[in-house]
Amino acid sequence: MEALRVLIAEDEPETRSIIRARLEKLGHTVVAEAENGAEAVALATTHKPQVVIMDIKMPEMDGLEAAKHIMADAPCALLFLTAYSDEELVEEAGASGALAYLMKPFRKEDLPPALDVAVRRWRQIEGQSREIANLREALETRKLVERAKGILMERQGLREEEAFRRIHFQARNQNRKMREIAESIITASDLI
Repeated sequence: MEALRVLIAEDEPETRSIIRARLEKLGHTVVAEAENGAEAVALATTHKPQVVIMDIKMPEMDGLEAAKHIMADAPCALLFLTAYSDEELVEEAGASGALAYLMKPFRKEDLPPALDVAVRRWRQIEGQSREIANLREALETRKLVERAKGILMERQGLREEEAFRRIHFQARNQNRKMREIAESIITASDLI
């Protein structure tokens, strides 16, 4: 695994120190450390870590609440570290964005696989999010091109294929996207 930028949010200084040492030994960079959830949110926004390792039970703001804020402002792979394992807490952790869950006390050998799982899941989620965004963009573009074709067909008496060719030709000649040409046609039509 390549080196990662990690934020540690843990209210116990000794545990923070152990996690930091283990992460650095694995070749990762600890970009910040937080003693409570509120501090974790602020540091995540500032440092934009790739991974947050966070305790659930912390002062000021618990890890579950902090995770919701972090995932809204600076999304990243989130690994919860906690001494609590009740089912309700595990469900809440998953709902707040946790991609892995590590029980305290943990052995030093437990951290790398948990970190790996969290990062792999995060990358999968990011990839799916990009794919969804691309599909939405393609669908929206198609709708605009269809509308623009309809306008050209109605106003200039063109067949569908010819209307499409005109949009495509204009996009190529002007070095613009078909979506931009379609939007221009629709805007011009609205003005007439």
